[in-house]
Amino acid sequence: MALLAQLIDDVVVNRVQINKPELSIGRHPDNDIEISESSVSSHHARLILEPNRTIETINDVYIEDLDSTNGTFVNNMPVNGKHKLNNNDLIRVAWNQFKFVDDVANNESTFEQTVFSINTD
Repeated sequence: MALLAQLIDDVVVNRVQINKPELSIGRHPDNDIEISESSVSSHHARLILEPNRTIETINDVYIEDLDSTNGTFVNNMPVNGKHKLNNNDLIRVAWNQFKFVDDVANNESTFEQTVFSINTD
């Protein structure tokens, strides 16, 4: 199962499993992942869990910035629209660092690439 590991100085301080179709991230208490910091918008970003188009047994996880003030970044690149996450991606929500971990998708990615190659040749 996919999860977000919150990092402080490269040390995991919290883990959140991505176990429902949508998880909200923000400063407001009604978010699934609440970050009580002024640099984080009230409703900053969201994670979206969707079935993989090629392999029925796995899900893809996307992150979307919700017009936040200080932005959402994946591997230091700003998120504009819906961005697919890959195993070990580093996510920054304002100044808060997370690591996306998805061992199942990582193990299946080689198979998915093979299926895609076979279908397009």
